[in-house]
Amino acid sequence: MKSTLITGASGGCGSEFARRLEADGHRLLLHGRDRVRLELTLGRLHHPNRHRCLQAELSTPEGVEHLRQAVKREELIGLVNNAGFGIWGPFERTESVPQIDVLQTDLVAPVALTHALLLDLVRNRGFIVNVSSLAGETPLPHMSTYAAAKAGLTFWSEALRTELAGRVRVVTLAPGPSPTGFRDVSGMPMGKGNFFRAPADLVVRAALHTLAKGGGYCVPGTRHRLLWLLQKSVPRRLALPIMERHLRT
Repeated sequence: MKSTLITGASGGCGSEFARRLEADGHRLLLHGRDRVRLELTLGRLHHPNRHRCLQAELSTPEGVEHLRQAVKREELIGLVNNAGFGIWGPFERTESVPQIDVLQTDLVAPVALTHALLLDLVRNRGFIVNVSSLAGETPLPHMSTYAAAKAGLTFWSEALRTELAGRVRVVTLAPGPSPTGFRDVSGMPMGKGNFFRAPADLVVRAALHTLAKGGGYCVPGTRHRLLWLLQKSVPRRLALPIMERHLRT
C-alpha cells in the first residue's frame, strides 16, 4: 500500500493533516521528535495499526538521514513537509545554535527530504505539501531567522511546483497565525497577531482543497488572506517599523 510521510505530525497542523489524510484512505508515516505526543496523534486515528511512527531530529543532517533510511523501503505517494519552529526575540540576544536549528529544520530538512524521496513521488504521480508561512512574505523583526527560512521555503516550493507540473502536485501552504503550539516553542508572547488567527482544521482543509485542484499557492482563510493583502500593499519602509514595535516585548 502506498504511503504518505508527514513530518511534524505530533501536533498542530501535522496531526490535522494525519486525521484528514487517513479519512481519505492514506497509510501514514508519522514523524515527530516527541514519541509520547506522536503516539497520541496515532491514537486519535481510526486505524492506528495501519500507520507507522518515526522519530527523528530534523535539525541535524544525521536526523534527516535517519528519517530517510526509515522510509526508503516504503512506496511513497505523498510528502507533507510540516515540521518547523521559530525563535522569538532580538537576534543579537539569541544564541546562534537555535537560530541555525531553525534554518536546518524549516528549510534545509524539507529540501533534503524532498530530493531524497522525489523519485518515488514522480513515479507514483504523487504530491508534496510544503508548509511555509506568511512570515516568508516579509522580513520579521524579532523573528528574523524564521522569516528567512520560510521565505526560502516558499520560493523553493514555488519553483519546484513549476518544474514538476504535470508529474507531481505541489502545494505551497502559507498560513498566518494559528493556534498550533508554535508560540509555546518560539517564546512569542500571547496577544501578538491574535486578530489574524485561524484554526488548524481550516488551514489543512484549504491546503487539501488546493491539492485536489492540482496544487498551487495557498493562503488559507479570510483573515490570513487579509494579512497577505496588507503585506503586499503596505510599503516595506512603513511596515517594518510597525512590525518591530508590534513584535517587541
